[in-house]
Amino acid sequence: MARPALLLIACASVWVLAAMLAVTGCGGVPAGAAATAPAEKRGVASAPAKVAVVVQGEKKMVDRVVRSDEEWRASLTPEQFQVLREKGTERAFTGAFWNTKDDGTYVCAACRLPLFSSKTKFDSGTGWPSFWAPIAAENVATESDRAYMMLRTEVLCARCGGHLGHVFDDGPEPTGLRYCLNSAALDLERP
Repeated sequence: MARPALLLIACASVWVLAAMLAVTGCGGVPAGAAATAPAEKRGVASAPAKVAVVVQGEKKMVDRVVRSDEEWRASLTPEQFQVLREKGTERAFTGAFWNTKDDGTYVCAACRLPLFSSKTKFDSGTGWPSFWAPIAAENVATESDRAYMMLRTEVLCARCGGHLGHVFDDGPEPTGLRYCLNSAALDLERP
């Protein structure tokens, strides 16, 4: 009798893991779930005071944006906080920009750093805004993400450390990359 119960538990565990992966898609933590790492563990407290970025085609040193979780909560919507600060994700096909075709510059919703151009946006069929390149490599940072027993590359805003999404190597030419991002992490500045 113990073996059928163990088999049932093992099967249920596999289904739960599959459901978690389906919900998280390009992001990290499912909507409504909280990441466990405090701000100082997410690389914010130990980061240098200034960061080199490209703004309007010019390389500049700008102040890194460092705030407490309480300050971020006050300046972001609950969904933006969950995505940007807790490494969450929105559900596919629900974000404001997954199907947007408007011209403009996508900026970080937390610190307004220009990140991606509408000229590099493409329809990946995933339900999240996808781009084949950032405006400047300096404006995004990446780090390994080993959540959910997978190895992925997380994409972060270089200025505030906000979680944007993930980058994959299945994108179109000329880069072959797909920056799969959360709409909640972005704002679109139209010309």
